[in-house]
Amino acid sequence: MGTALLRGWQASDIPADFTVIDPHNAPPTGTPHFKNADEAAEILQETDVLILAVKPQIMAEICQILKAHTPLKTLVISIAAGQSLSTLGKALPPGQPIIRTMPNTPAAIGKGITVCIANSAAQPQHKKLATRLFETAGKVEWLTDENLLDGVTALSGSGPAYVFYLIEILAKTGQSLGLAPDFATTLARQTIIGAAALAENDAHTPAETLRQNVTSPGGTTQAALDILMDGRVQAIFNEALLHAQARSRKLGN
Repeated sequence: MGTALLRGWQASDIPADFTVIDPHNAPPTGTPHFKNADEAAEILQETDVLILAVKPQIMAEICQILKAHTPLKTLVISIAAGQSLSTLGKALPPGQPIIRTMPNTPAAIGKGITVCIANSAAQPQHKKLATRLFETAGKVEWLTDENLLDGVTALSGSGPAYVFYLIEILAKTGQSLGLAPDFATTLARQTIIGAAALAENDAHTPAETLRQNVTSPGGTTQAALDILMDGRVQAIFNEALLHAQARSRKLGN
């Protein structure tokens, strides 16, 4: 996710220099790369925004390392699931401006959505800066209730995987109807792409209305929806997203 965002920022018109601190993977071409915070200490002292794009399980360790090198003027933005503002605030110096975000992978092509929430130390200019950064990756929304961010993680943060799985399901079902595997996959993939494009083009039209517009009474689509809308699919998604929400909360403990 961090790499996807970085590439988008580099391709945008944001007048900024970017540096990566990463002991493992090579950075994108043209980006200065440091193996640890000690190597980047001088640059960190002059950094306006520090993006924490690490696994939740190692966040406390990373913050402890960065703590000695990060001045209070630096805005810290986390994209890690489950790591609360309180947890981040305890791991960083008191008074550090922190914004917690939940982007999703379509950000890599500017089609993502990022939901943000700020701590009390973050000022309006910090929120404006974060908005500008994440608008290069798609839409940006702000919360005032951090408890909702676990639900955001379950819905939009993990959501692209559900759509990809739907492509898999449609393709496999197409094969069961006698279609060749490659042909069924092409049909499934392009159907999702096209439907998503229609939803984007008619952004103010409710999904329910879009569905109704392509459903002729007594037709083939209605025959399929009679099965899909009998409550079982909704129950499965309810269970799945509640499970994802619970995992997001557990990551914060």
